[in-house]
Amino acid sequence: MNEFQVPTDLGRILGKIYCGEETKSLDEIHKKIVDVVTLIEKKYGRNVITPNLHLSLHLSACSHDFGPLYAFWYFSFERMNGILGSLPNSHRQIEPELMRLEILNTRQSVGSLSEMDQFGHDEMRRFWMYSRTIQESTISGKEPYSGEMLKPFSENIPLSADGILDLMIAYYNDTYENLKFRKPFETDSLNSIIIPLKINKYCRCRIGSKIFGSTFSPRHQKSSYILAKFASDDDSIDIYPGQIQFFFVHERSTNRINMENHYLAYVRWYKKIKNRFYFSVNKEQICNVELWDTEFYSKSRDCIIPVHYILGRFVLVKYKISDRKNAKEYLAVNPINRKYNLR
Repeated sequence: MNEFQVPTDLGRILGKIYCGEETKSLDEIHKKIVDVVTLIEKKYGRNVITPNLHLSLHLSACSHDFGPLYAFWYFSFERMNGILGSLPNSHRQIEPELMRLEILNTRQSVGSLSEMDQFGHDEMRRFWMYSRTIQESTISGKEPYSGEMLKPFSENIPLSADGILDLMIAYYNDTYENLKFRKPFETDSLNSIIIPLKINKYCRCRIGSKIFGSTFSPRHQKSSYILAKFASDDDSIDIYPGQIQFFFVHERSTNRINMENHYLAYVRWYKKIKNRFYFSVNKEQICNVELWDTEFYSKSRDCIIPVHYILGRFVLVKYKISDRKNAKEYLAVNPINRKYNLR
């Protein structure tokens, strides 16, 4: 048996460490990883330093930048390997063959890379700021965003069918402070704008490289849990978890002439609990997982938001707290970070 064996799957082992199974600091673990890789190089030479070993040296920095590794994909090179491996080649010297074919210049960008093809730096940064600076942003839902509504969808659905007509009136009146909106056949405000009563209803929406689902399509319900920021009356900002019921596009006019599409989501928001619980180790809050009530707030104007305000997704897990007499079930809200490549 060798005196020192090379780990064959060091990335997955380190993934478990960074997910919280160890309580040591990231910096201390990083130093040990450097020592391991150095020993491997001394014992077996540089040719044994695989991409996985090189990747492990960046795990600490990635965790500091983006949070726990389970919240984002840190094997992106594996997808590229799959793309390159599917291309015709002689199985001999694939690297020069790929360079001669200019694959990197001719192949269409996909996923998060395609965002940079369609949107410039300033547009991407502005869209990224929409969901973070809600106090300064004046978003109505008609602004461009780096995504699209996805099928399946239903056309010309009456607003009254979902019971949100009154909510839509309140939404537009809050969003356009200098204008007044009303339902058809109301006579109390003759100078106000009548909103159309039809919407196009969608199951899914792609924002950047991420696809968000809704309860409108049961098969996409797992991706329907989102986070969004709200401003309180005291100007404080808080993040609320919710579940998207459906996405919709509403065409309406602000000047009685030009029609504009508004890209919106209908969301039910979970209630706060009196005491905000956080998961912790050794009495230190080292995790951003929170506990929330399992019930929704009542339907209100806040249930309608522009898709631009979606901060990200979260993983929902039922969690019980028991004091031997009574057991209370909560929602453990585990955020999944959204990533943008802005330079």
